[in-house]
Parts: sequence; C-alpha cells; structure tokens
Amino acid sequence: MSRLKLHHSRFVRHVFVALGFVALLLGVVGIFLPIMPTTPFILLAAALFARGSEHFHTWLLEHRLTGPLIVDWYEHRSLRPAIKRWAYLLTFISFSTSILIVDPILLKLLLLVLALVLFYFLWRIPVRKI
Repeated sequence: MSRLKLHHSRFVRHVFVALGFVALLLGVVGIFLPIMPTTPFILLAAALFARGSEHFHTWLLEHRLTGPLIVDWYEHRSLRPAIKRWAYLLTFISFSTSILIVDPILLKLLLLVLALVLFYFLWRIPVRKI
C-alpha cells in the first residue's frame, strides 16, 4: 500500500479527521438504511484519515470488518467475490423490505429505481480473482 501523505497543516489535518469521522458515521448509518451506501463512505473515511491521522488510518485498516475491504480496494481496485455477493444480497433484502413497508406507489417506484441504480454500480465494480 502507498505511504501516508499527511497534510502539512495541523488545522487541515484536524478537518480531514473530522470529515473522516462524518464519513465513517454515514457508512455505519448505511448499514441500516437501504438508500445509504456503506462501502463508499468507509473508503472515503480511509482516504480522509490517510491525509489527517496516521493513528486513525491504521485503526481503520486493522479493523476486522473494514480493514480487508479497504486493503483490497487500495491494492486491487476490486472486491472479493464473497463481498460482492453480500452487497447484492443485503441490497436486495433491504430494498425489498422497504418497498413492502412503504405505502404510496410513488415511493415504491422511487425505491425500485434507486435499487436498480445501486445494482448497476455494484455490477460495475470489478471482482478480484482469488
């Protein structure tokens, strides 16, 4: 993996760390909300921490849940097949549940369109050959 390039300004490093935690929080929220993607926010948090704090960047890379995903993305710009299958499955379950719960047909259609867009973006992410 590439060497960290911390920003030279202490103030800007603090801004990067704060934004990193916002991105991480949004990623955690994305676990529970079907319209919020988790992976892009986790990757964004890693990129922000890489510019703001070696400590938090290392913590995210060594975390048992986020670490392998981030390392795979940094090194291969792809996802493992199992991760991609999980993403498809969880997206399908969460959007299906949401579509069944909401009442107005317009919201159902909006959720369906969002699901299809998300499936398209997932489909475009390369799968790493193991």
